[in-house]
Order: sequence, then structure tokens, then C-alpha cells
Amino acid sequence: MRSLDLTAVTWHKSSYSNQDGGQCLEVADGFTAVVPVRDSKYTHNSSPTLMFTADGWSSFVSALKCGVMGS
Repeated sequence: MRSLDLTAVTWHKSSYSNQDGGQCLEVADGFTAVVPVRDSKYTHNSSPTLMFTADGWSSFVSALKCGVMGS
């Protein structure tokens, strides 16, 4: 996979993130084939970014909504 330039993307917190500042995931919009995800507790320049396929991310979110993945 070719690396993506993520310097100008718009990030938003996942609705599943903890609202008190901990355990927050941020997801970048604007890509059709992949979903970039990062941990918001790092400074934005140092946060490692995970890349999921769009289908893989959709399956993951669906599993969370259905309660398939226990806490």
C-alpha cells in the first residue's frame, strides 16, 4: 500500500470514545478505500496511524453496534 499524506485531513472523535479525554479514537474522513484511525492522547504529529480497509472498518463498527465485541 502506498503511504497517504494525512497532513490536511479532517479528524473527528469516534462516537465510541470516552468523552472525558481518555480512550479516544479519531477517524479521518475523505478516503474511499481506507479508514485512517489514530489515538487522540498523543500529540497529533506523533500519533501512529492505523489504516483499515473500508470494508474491514465497517465490519468492526457493525460488530460494536451489535454487541459482538464484549468489553
